[in-house]
Amino acid sequence: MPQLDTSTWFITIISMIITLFIMFQLKISKHHYYNNPEPLVTKSQKHSTPWEVKWTKIYLPLSLPQR
Repeated sequence: MPQLDTSTWFITIISMIITLFIMFQLKISKHHYYNNPEPLVTKSQKHSTPWEVKWTKIYLPLSLPQR
């Protein structure tokens, strides 16, 4: 029974590893990473609501002065 010739295995495996490394490097180099996010300075807007314009007071029975 003939034996398996393994003399070319080393070259094949090494070339495959190098090829995979190069392909991964090319794939990673084409990927666009986003810049670091920086907080935006936003101006707080004052919303005017009808109850902020006039003074309102709610009188509860317990808050009235005692007689």
